[in-house]
Amino acid sequence: MTSIPAVLIVDDEPAIRRLLRTSLMAQGYRTMEASTGAEALAALGASLGEGREPVDVVLLDLGLPDMDGMEIIRRLRAASAVPIVVLTSREDERTKVAALDLGADDYVTKPFGMAELMARLRAAVRHRLQQEGAAPVFRSGDLSVDLVRRIVTVGAASVHLSPREYDILALLVKHAGKVLTHRHILGQLWGASGDVQQLRVYVRQVRQKIEADPEQPRHILTETGVGYRLAVQE
Repeated sequence: MTSIPAVLIVDDEPAIRRLLRTSLMAQGYRTMEASTGAEALAALGASLGEGREPVDVVLLDLGLPDMDGMEIIRRLRAASAVPIVVLTSREDERTKVAALDLGADDYVTKPFGMAELMARLRAAVRHRLQQEGAAPVFRSGDLSVDLVRRIVTVGAASVHLSPREYDILALLVKHAGKVLTHRHILGQLWGASGDVQQLRVYVRQVRQKIEADPEQPRHILTETGVGYRLAVQE
């Protein structure tokens, strides 16, 4: 990954591409563009063929004229771990869950706020760097998680978590900033024996221990009907 992240904008609306290009370049990103799924796959395929990925994150509209965005996610995930942030006008939870389960890192619903989109992009790039070899100690705000020694602290206070509570927090830490669906978390930690209500109980217990106000969490955020995200705070 280069020091200046490159974003591939995949959207069939010229006005949206222009808005994104201008905003991203103002924030210091390099940009590439594709108006169809075929163009996007060609651009990404060429980069993979060179043995490197000049594209650091993909902004993907699901409603393309030649190909469903879900198919692009499926094909891309078969060959690459490049972060994918979905741009969609589809507000139904089923679409969001399906995109995330296929391998998208995040989603932003149209119409979107540029500040929110930039935050999601930064989180996606940060997650990619983390996957490539981040430090074993995660810090966000007053929360610190040492994944090697399995030590959790909030401020100066040590936090005791049960093994299952720690496993949930550690999984979220390893994918900090990324939305993890209920199905993904259950599959990773329970296999076929878990259920969403059981997961919610454990998440509530973790929040009781790490959040200043469990009713208004700042660390473990709920994506309604979809799953959970561990916020990354400066």
